[in-house]
Amino acid sequence: MTLSLDLLLGFALFALVTSITPGPNNTMLLASGVNFGFNRTIPHMLGITCGFFVLVLAVGFGLGAVFQTYPLLYSVLRYVGAAYLLYLAWKIAHSGPVADNADGEAKPISYLGAAAFQWVNPKAWIMAIGAISTYTPMQGYFTNVVVIAAVFAIINLPSVGLWAACGTLLRNVLKEARWLRVFNWGMAALLVISLYPLLLESFS
Repeated sequence: MTLSLDLLLGFALFALVTSITPGPNNTMLLASGVNFGFNRTIPHMLGITCGFFVLVLAVGFGLGAVFQTYPLLYSVLRYVGAAYLLYLAWKIAHSGPVADNADGEAKPISYLGAAAFQWVNPKAWIMAIGAISTYTPMQGYFTNVVVIAAVFAIINLPSVGLWAACGTLLRNVLKEARWLRVFNWGMAALLVISLYPLLLESFS
């Protein structure tokens, strides 16, 4: 038996709220839209959606149970993700002026890089585990997992695209190098702040 209409609508709302609210992915997309424009950010957007689709399938088909059995693996993954997030924050903070990025050495995150990042993105894991554990009926389980992953992808792509579009709209406002530096450092700070719950848990 697949998901009921009521359950599917409830899940769709969950997917929308979790996909469109601030997080590492959306912060990086906003910065990418400002620094590189919408078209050059499309591979980043597609990488997020496809990488997250695969992550939801993996969690649904047993990876979440592996981490419950071996919590050390999950902890290692989280800290690798935190280190990578700090690296991305550094790259955003040191991005050059908008004009320089048009043909310069700076490049937006690639499709594969964005897809791989989902595996070390704490928010992505929370979203995937929450979707599978809360909205996936056991009857017809494997079909339901695929439906959940597909619906998430359908909602996720326009949600993350909105952040890239907002960043693109800000390009004209941030043409002055001084204000662009302020923006990039602000985005980098938000990424670092997103690690606060992990640090709080580690030292509590």
